[in-house]
Amino acid sequence: MQLGAPLVWCWDNLNIHLATELTEFAEANADWLCTYQFPTYAPELNPAEGIWSLLRRAMANFVVADLPGLVRIIKRKLKKIQYRPHLLDGCLTQTGLITERPLIT
Repeated sequence: MQLGAPLVWCWDNLNIHLATELTEFAEANADWLCTYQFPTYAPELNPAEGIWSLLRRAMANFVVADLPGLVRIIKRKLKKIQYRPHLLDGCLTQTGLITERPLIT
């Protein structure tokens, strides 16, 4: 399957990410797959860490009695973040990643 655009794959040093099979796959598909390996612990490079930070702040004053309640609150808070693009852009910006799509010639 071809996605029609380059795909960027960012991974950390999780054991499975260092597997020979994944490295071979990435090398065999380098024409459409670009990989970046993060240092062992680099939350400042991972936009998902910014999302988790926003989520933790949004949930700071909530108490839940059970797992379904926790799931419900997490989903609600993530949905609010989803519809606030400036927050998502901020999570990308703090990493230094480019948010505009490059022109493909």
